[in-house]
Amino acid sequence: MSIPAIPVEHLRSFSTEPVSQIKPSSLLIIESDPQVRSALYHALSRQFALVEAVATPEAAEALRQRAHFDLFIVEIGLPGLSGLEWINQVHTQGMRVDVIFTTDSADLDTSLSALRAGARDLLVKPFPMEQLIASVQRCREQREMLRENFLLKRQVQNQQSMEGLVGQSKAIREVTSVVQRIAPSHSTVLVEGETGTGKELVTRAIHKASGRNGSFVAVNCGSISPELLESELFGHTRGAFTGAQTARDGLFVYAKNGTLFLDEIGEMPLAMQAKLLRVLEQRSVRPVGSDREIPVNCRVIAATNRSLHELVQAGSFREDLYYRLNVLSIQVPPLRERLDDIPLLAQHFGENLSATLGVAPLPFNHSDIIMMQRYDWPGNVREFRNVIERSLLLGKLPGECCANSTTNNLNGCTESVSDYPLHWTMAGVEKQHMQRVLQSVGGNKSEAARRLGVSRKTLERKVSTWSREQ
Repeated sequence: MSIPAIPVEHLRSFSTEPVSQIKPSSLLIIESDPQVRSALYHALSRQFALVEAVATPEAAEALRQRAHFDLFIVEIGLPGLSGLEWINQVHTQGMRVDVIFTTDSADLDTSLSALRAGARDLLVKPFPMEQLIASVQRCREQREMLRENFLLKRQVQNQQSMEGLVGQSKAIREVTSVVQRIAPSHSTVLVEGETGTGKELVTRAIHKASGRNGSFVAVNCGSISPELLESELFGHTRGAFTGAQTARDGLFVYAKNGTLFLDEIGEMPLAMQAKLLRVLEQRSVRPVGSDREIPVNCRVIAATNRSLHELVQAGSFREDLYYRLNVLSIQVPPLRERLDDIPLLAQHFGENLSATLGVAPLPFNHSDIIMMQRYDWPGNVREFRNVIERSLLLGKLPGECCANSTTNNLNGCTESVSDYPLHWTMAGVEKQHMQRVLQSVGGNKSEAARRLGVSRKTLERKVSTWSREQ
């Protein structure tokens, strides 16, 4: 029994949904009745970026080999090879598909077989169009939820300390300016900088400013074994390798319409470099164990703490991939080249971490700032953040906190605190000197005023002004 022709009013009400509100996806319809097939095609064509409708599983298989489909609507009772049999064949190839089955009658055996075949829904003919609309929407929502959950887990695993570029130094302002200029483009970007400088934060800033509506997906190429990196990036079919119990999309697919961040790209094996170059040129990926291509649309940003140019000279990085990645480049400065940002960074991390840790903030005075500015910070902003966090947890200022630390030799800089930076104003130098003299006499204002050669009233007025400024 075939479903009757779908009423025109159903088609009109379904197809008037604004296309801009629909996420791009693809649909394959396998329906033997030409009238129903045509009605479904016209009703759903505005809702998907790609819709194909065929009468037989053989025609569907030919299409599936050429293109990727997110959803299948399959008639079970097809002549010849049934819809259930064809979907089971697809599954034996290791491909994961979302499918809505339609049937003339749904007995218990048919329903169980559909469930075992991974059906998202089973619609019994004749069915109202609203039922199909709801079923399609649920499939979309479930697939989107699975992707969001997967990405959320990765974001939690790779979460950085804080988001946002903090600083007003010339070096960081140049980085911000470059980010704003290159963000709207679709070209690949290479972000270079020492470990801990905030390369991922720069990448996230590019993604945010780009206006791309897809996800930001990050992967550290040096933390994944060479054997698994291809599967992680391109996906795999079921049974493609030991332990691959189910098929899985790769990160290129999860980053659809968004940004894929390849951190520590210099650690990628040469064999994978060749495959990545092909993906960047062809804009499609081939899952491990599959013989078909899946088109991808994401911006690739790579980062490295090593000189790729030197790696090319050493023969450990492909020259053609280097030039393909280095279309646009950003050099993230080390913290020792942006010491003017330390007061802002101390305030930023102090306020955010105190709220996160549930502890009282610490008042960093000028001697603390000078001491931190005299340190080289080999671990850059990551090390700086760790020092602030340790100080908050112990309730001690950075110098006290790190006095016995083997990893942070800030106390070695205390002897140089009396040397004032050349960019300080006279008022800043005066304040620092008066505070140091006060500390040296245990807060005795009369003795401090005598040593400074000013009246006690003048000193008290200065101290009162500084207190209001804090």
